[in-house]
Amino acid sequence: MTPQWELVSLPRWEMTAYWILSFSSHLYSFYQLHRFSEEHEVSLDREVQLERGFLIWGFKKDPTDFEWSFWNEWAWQSLLWSLIGHAVLSIFADNFLPQFRLAVITVYGFLSAGWLLGVRGLTVLMLHLSISLVVAQLRSPVLSWFCSLLLLSTLNVPALQDLQRGWYTSEDHYYLLLFSTAVCSLRCISFSLELCWHPLQAGRPNHCSHLEEKRLETLIFQFYKLTAYCFYHPLFYNGPIVTYRDFSEQVEENEIHKRLQALCFIQMYCECLSLSLQIERPVYKVSVVYVLSGILRVCVWWCLAEFMIHFMYMHAIQSSETYLEMLPPWALGGLALALVQFFYIKYLVLFGAVSLLVRLDGLEPPKLPRCVSIMYSFTGMWRHFDVGLYKWLIRYIYVPLGGSRHGVFRKLISTALAFGFVCFWHGCHDYLQYWAVLNWVGVLVENSLALLFSSRPLHPIIVRFLSPRMQRRGLALISALSTAFLILSNLFFLGGIHVGRIFWKRVFVKGG
Repeated sequence: MTPQWELVSLPRWEMTAYWILSFSSHLYSFYQLHRFSEEHEVSLDREVQLERGFLIWGFKKDPTDFEWSFWNEWAWQSLLWSLIGHAVLSIFADNFLPQFRLAVITVYGFLSAGWLLGVRGLTVLMLHLSISLVVAQLRSPVLSWFCSLLLLSTLNVPALQDLQRGWYTSEDHYYLLLFSTAVCSLRCISFSLELCWHPLQAGRPNHCSHLEEKRLETLIFQFYKLTAYCFYHPLFYNGPIVTYRDFSEQVEENEIHKRLQALCFIQMYCECLSLSLQIERPVYKVSVVYVLSGILRVCVWWCLAEFMIHFMYMHAIQSSETYLEMLPPWALGGLALALVQFFYIKYLVLFGAVSLLVRLDGLEPPKLPRCVSIMYSFTGMWRHFDVGLYKWLIRYIYVPLGGSRHGVFRKLISTALAFGFVCFWHGCHDYLQYWAVLNWVGVLVENSLALLFSSRPLHPIIVRFLSPRMQRRGLALISALSTAFLILSNLFFLGGIHVGRIFWKRVFVKGG
């Protein structure tokens, strides 16, 4: 049995000092980055064309974060209104057509996708769904994976990219199709593997036993379930990722809940009323106060993200090696912190808005990302930032390949293939390969150190000579190094190889 570490709280004055030091260092580094942005505003404007600011008077805005500008433009242009339309239609169907609610919102999601992506874009998505479903009929996870990887690889074929770009008048429409297809691929993999492992749960109607002999009807029913899962509008374009098992279970619980409500209304004077209300897990009830507070939180996060790109031109600065070399040490640290913090706040907005709609539909979305400033390990970053993607990787890659229960070698392979798949799914660019390797090495080193310090020879010595509070301080010191490399890996992901290389040289080699 592995010895357990005793977690104790440090003195309040000490924790307060840590918080003050952390908060003040964040603010000071951001201020230094702001000063550098002001001093070089003219040259930055000439190079990247800063936009006229609107949130803070007298400030310009850095528009060079593609993802933020892309989703902001689409939100104001159409996505925000289509999401509101989904919410209104879902509430209407919930009250007047509860038995057909899933079909109604599926048709709405399908038509909304066709409206934005066009007939050709919708055809590409339907081809992905159809091919995945047909291959899944063979009940072979290996074949399903091979098919899915082959379909994913088509997203990076230059000839197909040029063809799809030609379908649209703007580049943004092509990228919307690209992002939608990439996210849809994860859902197709989830459905296919669940169908291979659990045919009844994944798609075949178990309440109609006579249909088991009718393969065509079964295939149509499975295709309907897959379409409902993939074209669920709030999660369609950018996630967060929800596995088919979680999605289908929650949808079924909603349907059972509605049937029980209807039955209880009819039998309200029957003795079995109290029994008919019992379900395994309560369906989410969303109040008006919760909705308004959720909207307010998303608006605050959006304003905070906008404030950051008005106050600090971090994306414009990180695009130039010259500016990265010129940055003073404190401003360099501020740039690293600003890039990862902005990434965190950006996904609070993107995931927070759609998660609110998911809860309105009575479903449970993945938890929102945890603040990156309190992350101190590679493992924690993966578990708590994109929770939906983490659960997806665990269920469909890590555990089936052996995970931690079949020896060290299987664990190494499982972890490597999980990171490798994420790299491949994002496009397998060179900077993503650096990022994936750094994360894999980081997780392995953390797990190795945890085993080392918990081993029989070393653990009793630590417990004997160090108090619980000193053990925690020692762990914090070791975690500081892990945090530094975690930030470095994220800089490779967010800025590219040149950003990671310059930070490595200036921080880890030269020391400033």
